[in-house]
Amino acid sequence: MQKIAIENGRIIDPANQTDSIGSLYIAEGHVIAVNETPGDFTPDIVIDAQNQIVCPGFIDISTRLRQPGQSHKATIKSETRAAASAGVTTLVLQADTKPAADTPAILELIKDLADKADYPNIVTIGALTQKLEGQELSPMLALKQAGCIAVGNAGKPVSNLLILRRAMEYAASHDLLLIYRPHEHSLGNKGCAHEGAVATRYGLPGIPYTAETIALAQCLELAEQTGCRVHFGQISCKRSLIKIQQAKKYGLDVSADIAIHQLHLTENDMEPFDSAYHVLPPLRSDQDKQALRDALSQGVITVLCSDHQPHDLDAKLGAFPETEPGMASIETLLSLMLKLVNDKTISLSQGIAALTCNPASILRLPSGSLSVGMIADICVFDAHMNWTIDSTTWKSKGLNTPFWGSTLSGRVTHTLQSGKIIYSLN
Repeated sequence: MQKIAIENGRIIDPANQTDSIGSLYIAEGHVIAVNETPGDFTPDIVIDAQNQIVCPGFIDISTRLRQPGQSHKATIKSETRAAASAGVTTLVLQADTKPAADTPAILELIKDLADKADYPNIVTIGALTQKLEGQELSPMLALKQAGCIAVGNAGKPVSNLLILRRAMEYAASHDLLLIYRPHEHSLGNKGCAHEGAVATRYGLPGIPYTAETIALAQCLELAEQTGCRVHFGQISCKRSLIKIQQAKKYGLDVSADIAIHQLHLTENDMEPFDSAYHVLPPLRSDQDKQALRDALSQGVITVLCSDHQPHDLDAKLGAFPETEPGMASIETLLSLMLKLVNDKTISLSQGIAALTCNPASILRLPSGSLSVGMIADICVFDAHMNWTIDSTTWKSKGLNTPFWGSTLSGRVTHTLQSGKIIYSLN
């Protein structure tokens, strides 16, 4: 395996509270030294990172790669290529593959596809219930033994609270994290937009914030009763943040993430109903967006994700309510995080932590830092390089982004996975 030196970069490693100009040395897939050149080290490759940031590779805690089952939308090969160009070195795959990730055989298939794509760091959330139908519990122990790092129902409903309670008891007994996107489907009522001024004005079926907060409150009660570790995915409204903050205050082992687009877009951006803005949970109010930003700044929420969901063109054609929800967003993750830094919502170290050591800690992954001896998953990026989102720069098969044609700041120049360069801008 090649020896690599990354020289003269600004090394930011929140896990070790490092922020300094220096060099990083890599051999046998691991970080072997920081700043001090090891004896008899002759690099095969030297990366000049002057005026660039060197940090741990990003861990995206919520993605859909559309394979197996929907390769007409995207493939593991196409989306891992997009991930590599975005500095993402670990992808956490939701369980709603087709078929659902509810057996060791499906996990093995995903692993094979990841290996063939030459991107082995895909970890899968096992299905909480069989076929994600919310009726019968999945074989969680077998899923854990097959490599799943957590369980969840990928936003699909669980038929009743007794089943959810049993599932959480089962998960807790196997020390499995529950990743739960709170959504009370009966209140959601097949809506497509935030139940607010915009939805009312244009007659769109709305989703109230209570669809999220009621489901979240129920899960918090069960977390206290069962002792299950819970990570809440894609929080979108102010009232949810208050409940999470209170739960943490009283000692519950809970955490949460925010999809990056929720920190930049609101219901007002939906006009004139471009289906690229159709996401679940829906884009909420300006007040909710500001509350999400405050929660990230204050450490109530510690993880950012892309919630990447590539679609084919047919899925996004038609009237707004008839289109499929979801945004292709992994390639805008870094730039939108940097925009939060430029807006002075968070520091650069906070933003990098939200994409590296914080998700690693929640998922108990052996990555997310640049400590000597750690696996060399690394991102090198130029925070000031502008790029335009178009067919010459975009890697994902999903073109469903509302930022198409926009010029953003922040471009990854190199991505390393286990000490191997898997992306280079030039």
